[in-house]
Amino acid sequence: MKILIAISGGSGVELGLKAYENLPENVEKHLVVSDNAKVVASKESGKNIFKNSEFWEKPASGSYGMDAMLIAPCSMNTLAKIACGIQDNLITRSAAVMIKEKKKLVIAPREMPFDSIALENMLKLSNLGVVIAPPVLAYYSDNNNLDDMENFLVGKWFDFLGIENTLFKRWNG
Repeated sequence: MKILIAISGGSGVELGLKAYENLPENVEKHLVVSDNAKVVASKESGKNIFKNSEFWEKPASGSYGMDAMLIAPCSMNTLAKIACGIQDNLITRSAAVMIKEKKKLVIAPREMPFDSIALENMLKLSNLGVVIAPPVLAYYSDNNNLDDMENFLVGKWFDFLGIENTLFKRWNG
């Protein structure tokens, strides 16, 4: 399985990085970080990190065969561009590829509260099969600290992507 983790916006960048770090070893993983995310990462880190301006990279082509994509966090700017079909960077182009190829795309919007424009954009994307999964906690999973809360969120996003995980306590009834 090939997975792209994209990080846009500034708030909640740690969640996107945590998702990347927790992907299983049998997953071919890639990471793209927008300029606005303010994350310093380098090719020497051993991660497949692309600059958001690198349109020629693998995720920009449907023929590469990316299986799924998570955008966490997803800024309202990135969300709006994807909803309107604007493909002006690697993140938005890769998301467009996921939609056109009918592949799994999970978006974790990071605003609160959502305004009507953002909700309309989310509805439009949801109607296209995109999973809209903002970082919302559940209290049944015994989240005792920040790490537990982050594991719950990442675990739920992995569920939507079809990635088995044991990052959080599941509901038992």
